[in-house]
Amino acid sequence: MKKIRLLTLGTGLACAVYSLAAGNGGDNLRDVDSVATAATAVATPPPPSRFQLGAYGEAVAQRMFYSDNVARYAYPERYAGASHGRVDLPHVVLYMAYDLGRGWKISTELEYEHGGSGSTYEVEYTEAGEYETEIEKGGEVAIEQFWVEKSWASYANLRLGHIIVPVGMTNQYHMPTEFFSVLRPEEDATILPCTWHETGVSLWGRTRQWRYEVQGLAGLDAERFNDVNWIQGGSTSPYEYKIANRYAGAFRVDNYSLRGLRMALSGYFGFSAKNTLKPERYKDINGSVTVGAFDATYNAHNVLARANVLYGHLGDSYTISRTNRNMPSASPSARTDVASDVLSWYVEAGYDVLSFFPKRKYGDDRLYVYGHYGFYDSMHKTVASITPKEWCEKRIISGGVNYFPVAGLVIKAEYRLRQMKAPFNNEPSLSVGIGYSGLFLK
Repeated sequence: MKKIRLLTLGTGLACAVYSLAAGNGGDNLRDVDSVATAATAVATPPPPSRFQLGAYGEAVAQRMFYSDNVARYAYPERYAGASHGRVDLPHVVLYMAYDLGRGWKISTELEYEHGGSGSTYEVEYTEAGEYETEIEKGGEVAIEQFWVEKSWASYANLRLGHIIVPVGMTNQYHMPTEFFSVLRPEEDATILPCTWHETGVSLWGRTRQWRYEVQGLAGLDAERFNDVNWIQGGSTSPYEYKIANRYAGAFRVDNYSLRGLRMALSGYFGFSAKNTLKPERYKDINGSVTVGAFDATYNAHNVLARANVLYGHLGDSYTISRTNRNMPSASPSARTDVASDVLSWYVEAGYDVLSFFPKRKYGDDRLYVYGHYGFYDSMHKTVASITPKEWCEKRIISGGVNYFPVAGLVIKAEYRLRQMKAPFNNEPSLSVGIGYSGLFLK
């Protein structure tokens, strides 16, 4: 009697042993072929899903050892030694995408900010502490991304729809697992829209050492600019649609040539003065917005370090300031002066202290102890007739821990000192938070 053994097939699937009796080999050989075919089918991994489902989110608790009174900068001596606390869900985001085939893909990203939607009462800092009820179209529930994409190759992709504007580090890397601080780094998140998303078109691609992206977008709305946040409010609209009388462009180029190091240049240029229901208010001006940024990340040898530098300029800032200050009280404008130039930068670095224990039970968890130092000024320069507000200049010194028990999940703790120029009080705070990000179905 001869014996034929079907050994491991491809993935190591062990099959039964079949005996072939003399004179009856043909039938049994057919049985062997059918079993081998079935075993191969079982061993072949299923094709990847055409549907992708992902999410990211964060929850935080904070204790601020300073006053939140609207007059604390006008009368700093009255509010020294105060404190207050907060809990929040800054961002909870659901991402869905589907591969339609032949290089076509669609995607939607829905973001809940601060735990819900609807109207909110706010104390308006730019209007002597008045209470206002606001419906924030882009603030509480937002479609952060909604696009159709055509891919010809890794280096040539066209995306159409509502897209992320990748200017600065935080807009490109805004998930809670991609920065150390409990909240997004305030140096650039204060003066730029964050996450910045606009409707437009994007051409992007990736090679082994480079990634590029070029975008054409709707312009910002100068009516929404202010002293504290510069152009941040200009990307949202209080109306059912966004006015696009003027347009803008953005770009980003990343380089990965050096192992563990990523460096990037990004920028934005566009007109803002007539993207409003009453463009005649900004007669004969363009309100050009120019932003340039450099950012870098180093991740090797158990060190994770980041740096970001950003400079911005607003043309016609005097006319925009004068026009916005004279808006009627029912207008969504902040009615404040706006700077001609802003500056922000920060550096941070952390070390994975669990790397000192290579034989620990879970070898893929990480515990970064980090430090952070930064600066930003939303009124860095103003035209001669506008007096800058000195409390808009801030330095950030912080440190803390980031613990990653598994990939995609982080637990954070941070002590932060926001340093102000005299006579303003410094603003220390203690924060803890959790965050997650990842694709759950891919």
